[in-house]
Amino acid sequence: MSEANTKATDNSESKENMQFQTEVDQLLHLMIHSLYSNKEIFLRELISNSADACDKQRFEALSDDSLNEGDSELKIEIESDKEAGTITIRDNGIGMSRDEVVAHIGTIAKSGTKEFIKNLTDEQSKDSNMIGQFGVGFYSAFIVADKVTLTTRRAGDDASTGTIWESDGKSGFTLETTDKASRGTEIVLHLKDEEKELANDWQIRSIISKYSDHISVPINMHKQDEEGKATEEWEVVNKANALWKRSKSEITEEEYKEFYKHVAHDWQDP
Repeated sequence: MSEANTKATDNSESKENMQFQTEVDQLLHLMIHSLYSNKEIFLRELISNSADACDKQRFEALSDDSLNEGDSELKIEIESDKEAGTITIRDNGIGMSRDEVVAHIGTIAKSGTKEFIKNLTDEQSKDSNMIGQFGVGFYSAFIVADKVTLTTRRAGDDASTGTIWESDGKSGFTLETTDKASRGTEIVLHLKDEEKELANDWQIRSIISKYSDHISVPINMHKQDEEGKATEEWEVVNKANALWKRSKSEITEEEYKEFYKHVAHDWQDP
């Protein structure tokens, strides 16, 4: 999964320029300006989305093993590139079709969105915990990135049906058909100049430990050598240990709370 396996098609007609739904424009503006003080939540939200996609893949493959495409070991991979100023989050979850990308990212159909926007404009409610509850966490990427490139293919679909979605969070987005050998989704964050220090493995690991240690899907990053440089070898950086497999005496109250928030999509404590 970690190898580059996408290739844009030569058919330029497959690339479309599209506009965001009005609510998305409003949401992006509010989120970028209102949640900046909690900017590291972008990684929590994108990891949570990847974990959800892996859960859906696991569930759907129970009744159709062909969806595994010979790869049933679900995982999330995160890479950073200091020179390029990018962070990449990759999963081999269920993935999305072109229509699903438009439905889930280009528009917001959730009934709670207007309420979320109303809350976000309220000075007393600028709470980063709301975004997961309302299902709009993907857009938190634009708090730190001035361009986001998402490449995805739905499990079971032909390799030629992959989709590249790209946006600067301002002028709509483009859609392009691509070849993608493996199922799942890859998101590349092109960090704003003032946020490029986030392309740092130590900082990413720290954020994962703080917000995503409870995620039961393994989160992999490149091992580091004695000089702190990334090697080609991968290692799991979260505990990735389902709570129901552990003794009650080993589980902290904080772990219970984080697990509840993940499965319930409720970012308030139970």
